[in-house]
Amino acid sequence: MTRTLRLATTGDIEALFAIRTSVVQNHLSREQMAELGITPAVLADAIAAGPCCWIAEVDGVPAGFAMIDLDEGELFALFIRPEFEGVGLGRMLLQAAEEALFQAHDSIWLVTDGHEHIRANGFYQRHGWTLAGVVDERDVRYEKRRGW
Repeated sequence: MTRTLRLATTGDIEALFAIRTSVVQNHLSREQMAELGITPAVLADAIAAGPCCWIAEVDGVPAGFAMIDLDEGELFALFIRPEFEGVGLGRMLLQAAEEALFQAHDSIWLVTDGHEHIRANGFYQRHGWTLAGVVDERDVRYEKRRGW
């Protein structure tokens, strides 16, 4: 199994949506994403504006991605297709996103589903992220400082 990491291009937008809609936990459909303002055009603009999205591939197949908002210092998304979980892609993607964010910020953040059964919470905590607070009835905010 060959694992690679690369910057996403606008040609990867359909793969990003395929990965995002494949997840079981914190699932969103394309319709739900559109309601949140996450559309192919928005992704194309973000990708064209600068390095903000990485794709992890396994044997050339897009298997996961991470996306940041560099201006805000936010890890916006990190998702792995269920069939590729547990092979280190999340760590690869998280490292790339953190490196980019820490070039511009001393403290970075993310928001995710705060329910106890959501595996992402443990993943972020194991990688030095600290629970910073509750955002709403569903989501929580994590933060990480440079040098952890």
